[in-house]
Amino acid sequence: MMKLLHSYLPRPNSGTAPSPTCIPPSTTHVQPLKSCPRAPHVRIYPPKKGNNECAIQIIKNEAFTDATTQKQMEKAESIPIDAEKIRCEFFNFLRSKRSAEVPLTVEHAQPVLNPLYQDDKPPTNSEAMESCPKANVENFKKLLKEENLYLYTEAGEQGRLPLLILSMKESDNENRPAVVFLHSTRKCKEWLRPLLEAYASRGYIAIGIDSRYHGERASSKTTYRDALVSSWKNGDTMPFIFDTAWDLIKLADYLTQREDIDPTRIGITGESLGGMHAWYAAADTRYKGFRWAIENDKWQARVGSIKAVFEEARTDLGKSTIDKEVVEKVWDRIAPGLASQFDSPYTIPAIAPRPLLIINGAEDPRCPLAGLEIPKARARKAYAEANCSDNFKVVAEPGIGHQMTPFMVKEASDWLDKFLLKQ
Repeated sequence: MMKLLHSYLPRPNSGTAPSPTCIPPSTTHVQPLKSCPRAPHVRIYPPKKGNNECAIQIIKNEAFTDATTQKQMEKAESIPIDAEKIRCEFFNFLRSKRSAEVPLTVEHAQPVLNPLYQDDKPPTNSEAMESCPKANVENFKKLLKEENLYLYTEAGEQGRLPLLILSMKESDNENRPAVVFLHSTRKCKEWLRPLLEAYASRGYIAIGIDSRYHGERASSKTTYRDALVSSWKNGDTMPFIFDTAWDLIKLADYLTQREDIDPTRIGITGESLGGMHAWYAAADTRYKGFRWAIENDKWQARVGSIKAVFEEARTDLGKSTIDKEVVEKVWDRIAPGLASQFDSPYTIPAIAPRPLLIINGAEDPRCPLAGLEIPKARARKAYAEANCSDNFKVVAEPGIGHQMTPFMVKEASDWLDKFLLKQ
């Protein structure tokens, strides 16, 4: 499992014009909410000051680092980090792949009574999510406010983003922190309801979405698989990560304009595929590194999670088995830049100084810890230079593979409370 936690928000208007080479997210008005100034990049609230030792925690011995990796780390640490350039390049890239833009509008929807899951077997209740800390609120169900909405992020059927928003009915007018929750492969926003309710009870506005080709954006149990294969065949969409990243950037436009949300206290977190979506939503990439996985022959588990598209590519390329060449060509086709300029060694450091927590199973084959060594070294340097080393933390739970655990849920909860709740 991979869980990524950080906040992403538009920078306050500084009075300076954006670089002409950087295309910012849309500044279109969200109806019927009043507009607010937008700027080209994403940020969190002012970074926490301090000069503490870098808050990177591995619960277990550090991942083995051989001599070659050590040299690569030393070389990587010497490369300057240009966060603004990375963000601009990523925004420009996403926008170049969009269908016709539409006004960013929102409309009411109905609750989903029978959520669509694309697993072979319907998922059972998640013990980990049910363990999420909750506030003891009398008459909780009666005080819980539920909003079902559609946010339009671009033209076309997949441009309609379904939202499930839970919060507590409050008598005061004080705006509150918000957290966006992102589901894993073949699930949907309704799967996240235990987390949404727990965070709502603690004073958050909790938002769940359906990622592209999932939930309300799917019509059958093969919709996501079919979209991946179509992307390989036609190269016209990016269903694996980048299209949902665009939705999340547009979602930030909407959330920062809501009068009940504090625009300086918005967090985002995801599990597995949702973790990758969360990372890229801030114009950054997933922590393990796709190039590292290819070069170190550690791609099999991730490929196995969406195997249909790789089998299709293998056949088209005349291969008898899926190999490194097939994997690289698929990534370049369905998610251009994933294993190159937008990979983790280049993008993780750009998150600084925003608080970032990465939680992983120490034995996760899809997200091997060794792949984190180089991006972690560069991130450590970036956070230290920003004088906020304690804003970066990595936790690996021993003996755990690709799964969510109660321990992980508690760690994530504590992290978000630390940075988003008013003390």
